[in-house]
Amino acid sequence: MLEGIARDSMTKQATKTLRRDGYLIANIYGKGLENVNAAFKKNDFIKYLRNKTTIAFDVNVDGNVLKVVVQEYQKCPITSDLLHVDLMVAQPGVKATYKVPVTAEGTPKGLKNKGLFVFHKKRVPVKCTFENLPESFHLQISDLDTGDNILVRDLVLPEGVQCFLDPRVPVVGVIKAK
Repeated sequence: MLEGIARDSMTKQATKTLRRDGYLIANIYGKGLENVNAAFKKNDFIKYLRNKTTIAFDVNVDGNVLKVVVQEYQKCPITSDLLHVDLMVAQPGVKATYKVPVTAEGTPKGLKNKGLFVFHKKRVPVKCTFENLPESFHLQISDLDTGDNILVRDLVLPEGVQCFLDPRVPVVGVIKAK
């Protein structure tokens, strides 16, 4: 479980001090819940996210245990350091928007025909309750030739999961190399 602290002061100076001490600033929110302003040790947060196996994970902020999902993060444009993260509480029975990762298996046959494999969407936004949330969309790409795509309408959505992207949007594909 990821351990964090609650922030008392929201001033610019307090935020700078926390960042200088190696903390990552975070906001935790949810429908009908009080917003929690928190901070996590940056290195611990990154290590924990790299090793997690599910989309939702537990955080402990001052003795308050919450199951959260990463909604958005901000990076420094120059150094690519993580500056801020928004965490949404995954509440049972409440429909919310989640970004589900896309994984690919196999080697496309279009690579032999001078093609390039491209991830158009690494994450697909879906609207569902937390109980119906898929861990990932697993795609078999070995049949893709040059110019072929797997579109949003080709994804197999579980019961109670809606994708609000245009069905013609490509998720993965093989393009012709120049």
